[in-house]
Formats: sequence, structure tokens, C-alpha cells
Amino acid sequence: MSKLWSAGFALALVAPLGAQADTSASAAVEIQLLRQEIDAMRASYEARLQAMEQRLLAAERSAAPAVVVTADAPAAPAPVAAPSTAAPAATASASGANAFNPAMSLILAGGYNRTSQDPANYYLTGFQLPTGSSAGSGSRGLSLAESELGLAANIDPWLRGAANISLHPDNTVSVEEAFIQTTSLSNGLSLKAGRFFSGVGYLNSQHAHTWDFVDNPLAYQAFLGTQYGDDGVQLHWLAPTDQYLELGAELGRGRSFPGSDAGRNGAGMSALTLHTGGDIGDSHNWRAGISLLSAQATDQSLTMMDASGSNVVNSAFTGNTRVWVLDGVWKWAPDGNATRINFKLQGEYLQSTRSGSLSYEPGNGSLSDAYRAEQSGWYLQGIYQFMPRWRVGLRTERLNPGTTDYAINTSTFASGGYQPSKNTLMFDFNPSEFSRFRLQLAQDKSRQGLTDNQLFLQYQMSLGAHGAHSY
Repeated sequence: MSKLWSAGFALALVAPLGAQADTSASAAVEIQLLRQEIDAMRASYEARLQAMEQRLLAAERSAAPAVVVTADAPAAPAPVAAPSTAAPAATASASGANAFNPAMSLILAGGYNRTSQDPANYYLTGFQLPTGSSAGSGSRGLSLAESELGLAANIDPWLRGAANISLHPDNTVSVEEAFIQTTSLSNGLSLKAGRFFSGVGYLNSQHAHTWDFVDNPLAYQAFLGTQYGDDGVQLHWLAPTDQYLELGAELGRGRSFPGSDAGRNGAGMSALTLHTGGDIGDSHNWRAGISLLSAQATDQSLTMMDASGSNVVNSAFTGNTRVWVLDGVWKWAPDGNATRINFKLQGEYLQSTRSGSLSYEPGNGSLSDAYRAEQSGWYLQGIYQFMPRWRVGLRTERLNPGTTDYAINTSTFASGGYQPSKNTLMFDFNPSEFSRFRLQLAQDKSRQGLTDNQLFLQYQMSLGAHGAHSY
């Protein structure tokens, strides 16, 4: 009996130990299973993360050229932060935009214009403008300024497309730009086809909402029809050098002044551009260039002034125009930080040579003879951001009528050599990168014997995704 009690007591002691052993073994197995599950989840997560990183890298590679070309001009050669010269606009990379739908933007602009001379009677003394030219200060009073609807997206790994639709104050709509552009050509090459602003000069390729002043210079109004755009192809080559160097070539229809849309089979416009630039220390950078635009015109209707000072609208020019453009830009920002204080000095010189024939109809018959005009103009402007969000700018400009040979029509169109000029003062305030308010005062002496005192109040608002602007 004592043996039975001893055996029972021993069994009672051993049973819990066995149960504990079974529990420990089960727990060990469960821990092992949990570790395996965690390892599997970690491996799956890392694989998915790597796949997403690869997709991101691929998207950034395809998007990088798109950000550069959306500016419609070469990007800044210098790493120094550029002064805030562009109108505020929301920026978004292609990787952030919808992968299947175009990135959309809308620039809303408007304001108030007050002038001492009627802008409906605007002309440039000694210079021939195309009939219906948009040169001048625009309409008086309150009005909607040129607003812009933009769409852009990568089409595939090789091409991207962009379009900018202009909404004009007179309720008309025009296609400002609509083009496709390569994104993956090698050796620094980029090809654009469609409708676009020419790359000549510095200011021409920039959209109106990026200008530092309400209007563009007199030289652009006289020689490029305010801003030259065309239908054609454009090839750019960026040299693989430390110093920024870019060459460009264009062929176009020649539909815009100084050309005319004559429905020809061949090209009516050609252009060559060369731009270079770089850094000077940490606080300075620069860009300079030379461009040549050649355009053909056939029976191009011109508004001219006769010797008595009256406008003549029944004259037509047939021939070729060559416009040389020299441009230069210098920017300063302390240690490359342009967020608080910065300064930009910008200038361009344009020289136009028109050669061909001029037809003038004084009433009963047509007088047609040789015509040649060599004229020039320039502007120089400085923009100073003296504190965050506030800028002040000053621009001075002048046109030179040069020499003009009207041949048989000399007595009709003789001019006295008057040189139109203009001085402009600008203040603007940028509450954010998406909005701008501007006050501009100008004294315009484009018309001989008349001084036009001008006041402009302007607002610009940016909605949606917008590509990077040029240097």
C-alpha cells in the first residue's frame, strides 16, 4: 500500500512537468510559425517595395525631359537658384500627374488699363506693322487679360504632348501652342513638331504670364509681331560640356509676321539659335545668345504712315525679312538663395532687314516698286526682389527707324527719322507661388508728337499643374 501511495505521489509530481513540456513544445512551434510568417511578409513587402522603386525610377527617367521642355526653352545652366521671374504657377512633375490623363493648368489674368492716348489709334512712327496687329497697350478700362488653358502629358516612353489655348479679352480663342516632343533621343538631341513659339532671343519663347512686365518691348512689337510663333519643326542639341551650350534650328510655315501665310509647299520660315551660359561663383549666373530668323511674305498687308502723318492701310509687301537677335541675362542671388533677395538684368537687341517690293494703291492705280528697310531696336530691364514676395522693375527701350528705301514711293512714305521710346516702372506682390498682383506705370512715346501716360493694374492666378518655366 505504501508503494501505491509512493507511485501515486510520484505520478502527481511528474504529470505537471509533462504538461508543461507539452505546452513549451507547442509554444515553440507557434513561435517558429510566427517567425516564418513574419519573414514571408517581410520578403513580400521588400519585393513589392523594390518593384515600386523601379517603377518610380522609370517614371522619373521618362518625366525628366518633359519638365525641361515644358518651359519652352532650355533650362538654366546654373545650379544657382534663379530669381522669381515667372508668374506664379503651380508646379507638378509628370510622376505626380495622372498617368493616363493630361496634367491641366489654367492661368487667369485680368486688370485695369488707363491711358492718356486712345489705344485704338496706336501706331509706331516710322515702322510698318501688319494689319490687325496686337501691338500697343490693349483696351482701356477693366478687362480680362489673356488667360491660358494648358494640357500636357507623356504619350509613351518616347514622346510627350502639350497644348496651350489662349482665351482673349474679345471672347476669341486661339491655339497658342500645340506640339509633340521627343523625350528619349540620345546625344543631347530634342525634336519638337507642331505649333510653338520660336526659340529666337530670350523673351520670345516665354508665355505672357511669365513676363516681368504687363506688355512686351517695342522691338518685339515692331519686328516679331509682338511674339513670333509658327507651325513647323524645331531641333535642339545640348552639348555634353560643363558650360551650358545649346544649338537650335527651326523650319516653319511662315504664317506669322514678319512672314505671311501664302499656302506654299515649302518652308516659309527658318531660324538658327545659339545660347551659352554658366555660373560665376555661388551667387551669379548668366546666359547669352545670338539668333537669326528669316521669313518670307507674299502680298502682306501693312499699316503704314504717309508723309502727311496719315495711316495707309492699302499697301502690301512681298519679299524676305531677316531679324537678328542678341540677348543676354545676368542673375544674382546671395549664395544662390533667391527666396529673399535677388536681381536680374536682362536685355536684347534686334535688327531687322526687309527686302522685296511694296505695292501701294493711291486710288486709281497701283504703284509697285522695290522696297528695303534696315531698322533696329533694343530694351534693357532690371528686376529687383528686395524682400520676400515683393519686386520692383525698370525697363527702358528705343527703336531706330534706320534707313528705308521706298524707291518710286519715297515721296509718299518719307519719314523724319523719329525714334520711338518708352520707359516703364513696375511693382508686383506675390502672396504665394500661385498668385501675383502688379502695378505698372509707363510713359510711351511711340507716336511722334504724342506722349501716352499709361497705368496698368494686373492680377494673375494659376490653377492646376504647370510645368517648369525657362531660365
